[in-house]
Amino acid sequence: MKILYLHGWQSIPGGLKPTYLEEHGHEVINPRLDHEDFARALATAQAEFDRYRPDVVVGSSRGGAVAMNITAGDTPLVLLCPAWKLWGTATRVPERTRILHSRGDEVIPFAESEELIRNSGLPDEALIEVGHDHRLADTDSLAKMLEVSEALAGRKT
Repeated sequence: MKILYLHGWQSIPGGLKPTYLEEHGHEVINPRLDHEDFARALATAQAEFDRYRPDVVVGSSRGGAVAMNITAGDTPLVLLCPAWKLWGTATRVPERTRILHSRGDEVIPFAESEELIRNSGLPDEALIEVGHDHRLADTDSLAKMLEVSEALAGRKT
């Protein structure tokens, strides 16, 4: 499976989450996104999406906002604590979107993901509560990210 992984603000390519996905046999496109210029980050993500045509897009925090704002057609989105109220203009997500978020998130309130689910007309099950904080770097969160990405893409490899 080919995954476009969009990192969060002040994060860098090659972090724990994209490495976890790679270690489980997936091809991960993990571009460096501009930290200060959202339009530039968006352009980079769109160019990588257009070039590689991934099976799924995973976006973490600010990377989730980037994922929401690219033109991805019917490609599924997996958003990890998406910072959609801080960056971009999108206020809805497509039907094939799942959001993973922790109620203990100290950066992005869980309620913002609940609002995004309502805005998008998605069922409550599209929001998956997992983890203990904003990073979602614990074993259960990483496993859930992988499971949801594979399920949405409809295959494991």
